[in-house]
Amino acid sequence: QVQLLMSGGGLVQAGGSLKLSCPFSGRTSSIYAMGWFRQALGKEREFVAAVTWRGGQTVYADSMKGRFTLSRDNAKNTVYLQINSLKPEDTAVYYCAADTQSGVQFGLRSRYEYDYWGQGTQVTVSS
Repeated sequence: QVQLLMSGGGLVQAGGSLKLSCPFSGRTSSIYAMGWFRQALGKEREFVAAVTWRGGQTVYADSMKGRFTLSRDNAKNTVYLQINSLKPEDTAVYYCAADTQSGVQFGLRSRYEYDYWGQGTQVTVSS
């Protein structure tokens, strides 16, 4: 199993920045990829970004390119999401997730690819 513990959310004014952290533990050697998703109230969970853990290949949702940056620290088993120029529409619960399944089945942009999830952290952007 893999445990993910998220931090870094909060209330921010529009135009501000946040850095979300997702340290993970457990069977870390089984992780193929780490992803970030978000879910606004009343909406579907939405893909933000993902990275293959060994190869370091990063993918972003088209709408997230530019303001969102995924980074990682392999030594600390931590993945980060930097969000700049925050907008009120970025308000959501943000989740990190781990893909430990052998081979890509649904694609890194699909929530169904990931089998472990963090508890979520609320990001609220005021206008």
